[in-house]
Amino acid sequence: MEVRLRRVYESPTDEDGKRILVDRVWPRGLSKDKAHLDEWEKDVAPSTELRKWYGHDAAKFEEFTRRYDAELAEPERAAALDHLRELAGQGTVTLLTATKDVDRSQAAVLAARLRGADGPSRA
Repeated sequence: MEVRLRRVYESPTDEDGKRILVDRVWPRGLSKDKAHLDEWEKDVAPSTELRKWYGHDAAKFEEFTRRYDAELAEPERAAALDHLRELAGQGTVTLLTATKDVDRSQAAVLAARLRGADGPSRA
């Protein structure tokens, strides 16, 4: 299983496999054609409240991860995470986010869960 992380604004590569946007909000200034997505799995994204609380403050990442893990146990998000696991079991997936700090994003948390690890790892 290979799970990769990238910014959605980066050009696609042949190694990306399935490209899946995991943000709740569509990325600013990006057309759907230029995104080159296979799927937009917004149901797996953190709640608006959690996203706003976090504000991509690196000092809050550990607590964000803990709170996000709790949200991932909710039925709708758990089903979306299971779908990502299924896709990852079929081949390479690249989780996409508009976030500048990909390694401290929900995409990093998701990638770690899909890989069966606790910490972020960027491929």
